[in-house]
Amino acid sequence: MSRPSRRTLVTSLGGAMAGSFASPPRAWSAQPPAAEAPTSSAAAAVAALGTTPLRRAHAHNDYEHERPLADALSHGFTSVEADIWLIGGQLLVGHDLEDLTPERTLEALYLDPLVARVRANGGWVHRGHRIPLQLLIDLKNTGEETYLELDRRLRPYRRMLTSAADGRVRTGAVTPVISGERAARAPMEAQRLRYAFYDGRLEDLGTGVPVSFLPLVSANWTSVFTWQGLGPMPAAERAELREIVSAAHRDRQRVRFWATPDTPGQAREAVWQELLSADVDHINTDDLAGLQRFLTAYDRGRA
Repeated sequence: MSRPSRRTLVTSLGGAMAGSFASPPRAWSAQPPAAEAPTSSAAAAVAALGTTPLRRAHAHNDYEHERPLADALSHGFTSVEADIWLIGGQLLVGHDLEDLTPERTLEALYLDPLVARVRANGGWVHRGHRIPLQLLIDLKNTGEETYLELDRRLRPYRRMLTSAADGRVRTGAVTPVISGERAARAPMEAQRLRYAFYDGRLEDLGTGVPVSFLPLVSANWTSVFTWQGLGPMPAAERAELREIVSAAHRDRQRVRFWATPDTPGQAREAVWQELLSADVDHINTDDLAGLQRFLTAYDRGRA
């Protein structure tokens, strides 16, 4: 049996959802209505309390774990990644069109569980730690249109979100950062008030773009470096890595690489060690427990 085309998938899924989720998400308030119980995802997120946060730990394609968000938080991650598609007026989470289902919305998997978590923890995601969670949102289609819908849906959650108003940043419990489709940049730059920030690329380094708009610079590891963790890192590549990080940090921007080696073993650990030595801000992984063990051992070794 042949797989349906991408156009067929978009049309059929959009049509199936046309009458669903008609109302926008409810605004976040200090207390939930008495009759409303948290969703199972929200309850799981609230239950995962007490883990020491790891400021460099980034959960790549977090939604592919058994418990999106909750699994990453239970391992101390402080950055999670969600890919979203604008389909039938809804923001659906998944890597490919064929992965999408109507119930897996950005609100259901991330925003609502985060509200429950922040309420339970006195205003922050990790109890006892005033460390914002980075919610990296990768726009998979219709960049400008998707961003404008995302902006509309973020606003009811604004009390827990980091915001930027005329270049002044107010830090909240959750900081959305927009990645993926580059067409989101223009409408974001035009806003005087935003509840999301922009994920830049290496060409943005040293251009004077303010950190209040572009706090993160991301790059594909394999597009910049040939070294994959076997043998010592070439001296020229190590110098280039450190210059990238230095250039970003001069402008108070953070650095992340995707597509780093992620198969357990010495090569992956060698790359992770070089990233730490260069002071890269976020280490990308699908292996939550593996990175937690590595970073915990690294921190203990420095104590």
